[in-house]
This record gives sequence, C-alpha cells and structure tokens, in this order.
Amino acid sequence: TKDYGNGKGIFGFDYSIKEGEIFGLVGTNGSGKTTTMRHLMGFLKADSGKCEINGKDCWKSSMDIMKHIGYVPGEIDFPDVGTGESFLKLQAQFLGVKDMSYTNELIDRFKLAADAPLRRMSKGMKQKTALVAAFMSKPDILLLDEPSTGLDPLMRDTLIELILEQRQRGATVFMSSHIFKELEDTCDRVTFIHNGKMIDTVDKSMYHDNMPKQYRIGFADEKEYHNFIDEKSFEIVKKNDKYWHVYISVADNEITKLFDRLKNYDIRYIKYNPYSLEMYYTEVIEKGGKL
Repeated sequence: TKDYGNGKGIFGFDYSIKEGEIFGLVGTNGSGKTTTMRHLMGFLKADSGKCEINGKDCWKSSMDIMKHIGYVPGEIDFPDVGTGESFLKLQAQFLGVKDMSYTNELIDRFKLAADAPLRRMSKGMKQKTALVAAFMSKPDILLLDEPSTGLDPLMRDTLIELILEQRQRGATVFMSSHIFKELEDTCDRVTFIHNGKMIDTVDKSMYHDNMPKQYRIGFADEKEYHNFIDEKSFEIVKKNDKYWHVYISVADNEITKLFDRLKNYDIRYIKYNPYSLEMYYTEVIEKGGKL
C-alpha cells in the first residue's frame, strides 16, 4: 500500500510473478501502474507491506536488484549526455555490456536514429532509445511501464515480437499497459486494477480460443428482434432496442444450433466478436469492480 491521500495510491496489492512468466498490469490512467513499477525499482517505499525480487527487498536492496533488471519508465527523462548513441554507450558501461552487436541489432529493428541529440528526439524516438537501453543486456527481468507509448503500429509489433523472444530465453517480464491487444498477444496472466485497487487476475485461457464466442446479430424488423429475444435459446449479453440488434454468447458446441435457429429469422447481418480482455475488463468495471 502507498497512500498519497484523497483516495490516490495503491491499496493492498498482493500478487506474485513466476520466473519465466509474462505478467501484465492493466488499468486506466492514475490507477496505480507506475506507482507499482516504482516500488519494484526501489524508488518508492511502501507505507505498508513490501515487495521483493528474487527474494530481496526492493527498497533495501535496490542497487543489487537493478543489475538484473531492464527498466522502461513511464516518464522518460534522459540525462544530458548528448546523443542517443552516447547514452547507450554509457548504459553499456554501467551494465557491463562489452559486445554491442545485440544493441546494434535492436537499433536496426526499432529504426532508431541513435546519432540524434536526445533533447531533440521525438517522443517515439525517446521511447525507442529507452527500449534499446532496457533490452540491450538481455536481463533476467524486464519491468516495462507502458512500453509502447509513442510507438507507431509497426514498431508496436516489433516490440511484441521482442517481448515474446524474452520468454523463449527464460526471462521474466512484468509490463503495464492500457492497450489490451498488446497484453493479449504477450501475457500469461493479467491483473486488472482500478482506482488503486486490484480487481481480478485472469489467465491466458480467459481470452483464448476455448472461451464462448460472442456474436452481434442485427434483425430486419422489430418483431423479428423481439421474437428472437423471447425465444431465450441463447444467452443475451446485450441488446439494443433502437437498432434491433443483440449480442449473444455461444459455446463452441452451440454454433450449429445458432445457425439452425437463424434460418427462421430475417436478419440484416451477423458479426463475430472474439471475447477479449477489454470486454471482460469493461464488464467488471461496469459492475463497480465486482465480479
């Protein structure tokens, strides 16, 4: 717990992350993502409770812990050392990186203009520089606070590929984001937070292929729309009386039944909506943070 007053902070966060796992933290702005990361880096001391990395207290042993961590902060503010290249060389010295081949590979993959002055870099270029600095030593643990901020869609895909590569080599990744697709593509587990409180932790199976399918069905007229609802053959997730469409949840073994039923109706369209983290998160938030 870290209480900033007026209901701001994080309250009773309690979870553990396994070695080799990709773990995500998702929430709206101000929900506590950055505060959590800063505690793990030893920048903040908790009001109550504690956090540990590899069995070491993050506040008491922060210097030792940092040797094993690649960190991308939520707010990037580089020291005044000239160019991006100069900063990365200093970072390499600090981390004991002597072979710069992997660093150069990362620079190429992110299309980073490393010779540009840090002070004149765009937000996206600064983000790329921070990412290269975090990954360059192939650390055991990566703490990534909104790592795709400022990246274009192609570079975001490059980042996702890079994160998945870290799992393959056995690294542990803890990342925060408000981009649900980013978390779906990478994370083994995701924790939802809202107003500084943990709401739920979901496993990858929650948003994988074995989840119930959701369809949006639009009907040609109001009578058809109400007849389908009154039939109660499928779970109605949401309905719209104005536009005569419904969202229904359908298990895999009910797909054939659904299309057999729809033969009897005059429908305008049917659209498949894959179940997603965002849908689940929205459902939970709309229920006031309660399942």
